[in-house]
Amino acid sequence: MTGEADLARIGALLADRTRVAMLLALLSGRAMSASALADAAGASASLASAHLRKLVDGGLLVVEPVGRQRLYRLANAVADAMEALLLLAPPDRVTSLRASVRGQNLRRARLCYDHLAGTAGVVLTEALAQRDVLVENGRGYAVTATAPAVLARIGVRLEQLDRLRRPLARRCMDWSERRHHLAGSLGAAVMSRLIALGWMRVAEGSRIVHVTAQGRRGLGDWLEVDL
Repeated sequence: MTGEADLARIGALLADRTRVAMLLALLSGRAMSASALADAAGASASLASAHLRKLVDGGLLVVEPVGRQRLYRLANAVADAMEALLLLAPPDRVTSLRASVRGQNLRRARLCYDHLAGTAGVVLTEALAQRDVLVENGRGYAVTATAPAVLARIGVRLEQLDRLRRPLARRCMDWSERRHHLAGSLGAAVMSRLIALGWMRVAEGSRIVHVTAQGRRGLGDWLEVDL
């Protein structure tokens, strides 16, 4: 007994590819059923159930009863921890064209829990900074006097975000780009609006994000970015 946190226990939970695949699927920010997580991990229902039990017991997942279903989502702080570990992890070995295409799509645009990541997330964040909406401020971003008008163009109301009990504009290191993208309540609000406007679409059962033709036009008009 050292009195330190038992990091080895968390390491043991992450030392299985099936469990890691489930955790990565939940980085989409959506609660998922056991069957959906089994599909995401390519595991049988019984094997998935055993792994989910371990992840819940280990404190990495929480269960939400919804009617007769049990839905799973990441516990608090697990999403940030997973993203940090992805910065340290070497690239996974690609063994098929399908895996190669999926990897390219993930790097291009993906959900990082509730905000946009990948090339698209970094480009969007840098465009907001170039238009004096965001200014780097310590470990996060400060929003400027320019921000309300620019963000209101897509329906994001800063005054509503100020009431939330979470950081407004946080920097999140992107594991594929090795640059920061926008997180926090503002990052989540922007992503939510991009989906609501039909500019972006989240792939079914995945955290891959597709920019629609309407989105390419809209983002070009809004921030003069080409995605």
